[in-house]
Amino acid sequence: MSQIGHNSSDVKVRIEVRLFNSLSRHLGPRSNIQHMEFDAGSTIADIVERLKLDPDRIFYILRNGRDVTRDLHGPVDTSAFLEDGDVIALSGPVPYSFGYGAPVM
Repeated sequence: MSQIGHNSSDVKVRIEVRLFNSLSRHLGPRSNIQHMEFDAGSTIADIVERLKLDPDRIFYILRNGRDVTRDLHGPVDTSAFLEDGDVIALSGPVPYSFGYGAPVM
């Protein structure tokens, strides 16, 4: 976590995390949505770590509906900082996509 100011130690950001496709099982059988709280300066990598997700199994990342995945052919970029109220969606490979070995047309 990076420090954003000398008085940031007590600042928290509250976010909503949504998991889809093969990742949805990591939040349990009842819901694919979880509300979480992190220290200011936390990143998407902190979500991945807290949920014990394998970064190599993350295919797609949306932050407030905008793609922050960056490179679809390599490891996903989890360095985006979290802001209060963010909705972060993480997805495993989408069926019939190159994530499953199928060519994308």
